Amino acid sequence: MKRNLMAAAALVVLAATPAMAVAQAPAPTAAEAKAFVDQAEAQLAAKSEYVARSAWVRATYITEDTQWLEAKASSEQTELATSLAMQAARFNGVAVDPVTARKLKLLKLFLVLPAPDRPGAAAELAVLSSRLDSTYSTGKFQFKGKTLTLNDAEAVLRSSRDPDDLKAVWEGWHSISVPMKGDYAQLVTLANEGSRNLGYKDTGALWRSGYDMDPDAFAAETDRVWKQVEPFYRNLHCYVRGRLNDTYGDAVQKRTGPIRADLLGNMWAQQWGNIYPIVAPKTGGSSYSLDDLLVAKGYDPVKMVKTGEGFYSSVGFAPLPETFWERSQITRPRDREVVCHASAWDVNDRDDIRIKMCTKVNGEDFYTVHHELGHNYYQRAYMAQPYLFKGAANDGFHEATGDFVGLSALTPTYLQQIGLLDKVPGTEEDIPFLLKMALDKIAFMPFGLLIDRWRWQVFSGEVDPAHYNEAWWKLRTQYQGIVPPGPRPDDAFDPGAKYHVPGNTPYTRYFLAHIYQFQFQQAACQQAGWKGPLHRCSVYGQKEVGQKFNAMLEKGQSQPWPDALEAFTGQRRTDASAVTEYFRPLNTWLIKQNRGEACGW
Repeated sequence: MKRNLMAAAALVVLAATPAMAVAQAPAPTAAEAKAFVDQAEAQLAAKSEYVARSAWVRATYITEDTQWLEAKASSEQTELATSLAMQAARFNGVAVDPVTARKLKLLKLFLVLPAPDRPGAAAELAVLSSRLDSTYSTGKFQFKGKTLTLNDAEAVLRSSRDPDDLKAVWEGWHSISVPMKGDYAQLVTLANEGSRNLGYKDTGALWRSGYDMDPDAFAAETDRVWKQVEPFYRNLHCYVRGRLNDTYGDAVQKRTGPIRADLLGNMWAQQWGNIYPIVAPKTGGSSYSLDDLLVAKGYDPVKMVKTGEGFYSSVGFAPLPETFWERSQITRPRDREVVCHASAWDVNDRDDIRIKMCTKVNGEDFYTVHHELGHNYYQRAYMAQPYLFKGAANDGFHEATGDFVGLSALTPTYLQQIGLLDKVPGTEEDIPFLLKMALDKIAFMPFGLLIDRWRWQVFSGEVDPAHYNEAWWKLRTQYQGIVPPGPRPDDAFDPGAKYHVPGNTPYTRYFLAHIYQFQFQQAACQQAGWKGPLHRCSVYGQKEVGQKFNAMLEKGQSQPWPDALEAFTGQRRTDASAVTEYFRPLNTWLIKQNRGEACGW
């Protein structure tokens, strides 16, 4: 992912006696700038496949040796990218053609964690990054005499209704991140030093600069969009809290105030769909379970991925290459440690695209398959672009691509189209369907914001290591209205129990994706001539929509994101009005259900 790197222009000064004039290097020219960019692209492209292959091996076969190999490759890439970013700054102010200008900018935006410009720093940063990621991925804890992985723990949170078990499993997983705290603090120090070398006040400011606008303006923009959906989230929170109180009683979950994090069916309380049976409407429930449909129809992990491919093929995208099926990790191997966190890979910047999942046959992974494949099809769409333009218009677009397809993939319309449902239920099932969607989509939005809010505070020095956990829970309560199931130990490092923190993946992209996907859906359904409610629209089989969507994807990073957004939706601004349209019937229903409740926390 391209990230910001900036540096002061280098000045060459000759040693001189007082009687000698100081000689300055001649100002660089536009031709020199273009030649530099061409050479930089070639160097980065040559390094890219080596780095991707070493990262794939480490992620799918975690050993001391593969961690060493990935760290070595990563440090070499970091050193190269940092050097090129600092050299790119020599051309600040030079009048160049628009393509060269954008490539120079993207060179300065290449790294998520820039290393300090001194010997050994890139290697130290790479070792810390690889160790943090592997500590997370190999995390295990004891529960009732058994050793549990994250997958095991998630299964307990998904299905158990015993508050003592939920608390024990939640606390067990959060214990695996305690050893990360020291490494993470060192990583922050190094990354901040690297960011300052490039002209940024800290790494958080660097991250916020990747959106074709001023970093502070971007932060304000995300606040503006959050305010559009916050009232709906508060209505959902109020309703869910009431149903949890009905189920567990005041001793476990009070009817007022924040919600206990371990009761929401997800390790990070970022999606609440797993507790739908607790919060389902008392009348007019859903007539089907996607989990049950998949099992009844004999789906296995490979068939789920084949089904996802079928959606993209139906809108005109070419089939996945045979190497995808040969090289992807679709299920969890039994003989080695792997990173199970779902991800999509473009190994050679051409046609070696893959997914890495530990797929289970359930509705959640059915959606995830459609999402991850969206990354692969986006990667292939911009394959013909120059190296520095091989990326999304902004990182939210990459996440939104698969999420947009996922909106269709979860509709009963689509499930009927592919034979999972015999017929589409009537409008009496709209509220159950929308409630299920909101438990995942709307519940996620504040979480999507707060992770980077926490990291921005950490990078800026507003929060020091001694107060990491305190600041984390302050934000989680402020935005999500949740609290831990009990007092946290003094050495707790709960942010590290979420993959994207030790994995150093910026997270605001996911918040943006949860807005863009609805903008994409609204535009696509209008293009398809859909006349019904937005939440029932499936664009499966709509080749004209697919053609126009792919045309946007093919542009990669070659244009500012408002241009890409406008090309498909006709809009130039991130806007949550499509979210409001999609969920309007549910919000009206929630307001009625919450009458007499003391909403808020």
